[in-house]
Amino acid sequence: MSAAFKFLFATLVLAVNTLVLVTSMIPVALVKLVLPVQGVRRACDRALMGIAALWMDINGFWLGAVNRGHWDVSGVDGLDPRGWYLVASNHQSWVDIVVLQRVFNRRIPMLKFFTKKELIYVPVIGFAWWALDFPFMQRKGGASARADLEAGRKACAKFRLVPTSVMSFVEGTRFTPAKHAKQNSPFRHLLKPKVGGIGMALESLGDAFTGFLDVTIVYPQGTPTFTDAMAGRMGDVVVRAHLRAIPPQVLPPAGEPVPRAAVQAWVNELWQAKDGEITQLLAPGKDPTA
Repeated sequence: MSAAFKFLFATLVLAVNTLVLVTSMIPVALVKLVLPVQGVRRACDRALMGIAALWMDINGFWLGAVNRGHWDVSGVDGLDPRGWYLVASNHQSWVDIVVLQRVFNRRIPMLKFFTKKELIYVPVIGFAWWALDFPFMQRKGGASARADLEAGRKACAKFRLVPTSVMSFVEGTRFTPAKHAKQNSPFRHLLKPKVGGIGMALESLGDAFTGFLDVTIVYPQGTPTFTDAMAGRMGDVVVRAHLRAIPPQVLPPAGEPVPRAAVQAWVNELWQAKDGEITQLLAPGKDPTA
């Protein structure tokens, strides 16, 4: 199968899948909007996440159909689809999102990402993110930063109604050599971690989390673009998931702000270990998929 044919097939399946399933969300989302009663909201949220899970199943199908690279995944057994998880991962490409969805769909509750506010205007998919209560962030300073904090807290508070996985790409943006150099990052394979999203999640849901999922994604043949994934050029994928306890020092007492310095120190330590893990997985002569 040629790359052009694979791309056409993936595009067609993704487009039809998105149009049909997002359209099916509209009546459910309208009921949730018009009848903001907790019981109704809970039922609507479950229905919406069920539709989203089917959407991710179909995306996983086309991703596997056009890409024949080996997937080496560990650390995902024994997770609870009815739990609440805080999830963090390194970030290299838009492909990371479909990789995470394929690996964790139906193993844990649906991943909900902190999303740039501008993306709410993306046709079709922006509506789905809004209906699913994704936290939309402006990521600016001053009054916008305060508005982001309040929006994030409100979104996380809604997540108490149904099992949810709060997902944060802690670096805040995709890794590139240019960004790495500009930051003068102390890590070899990672940008400096930002803990605003994790802090908001801990402040709103800290006592509800089943655990913290520390995820590392590696592409041994090089980081693919989304076009590469759709054309069958994604290569091998390595995913390492580590379920960790959330340390008590980063959990704020009820009604108090998160201890930001403690959260930053905790994440810095995790990032140091993740950097070493990536170095080991990419070591010359080592096949991480073997």
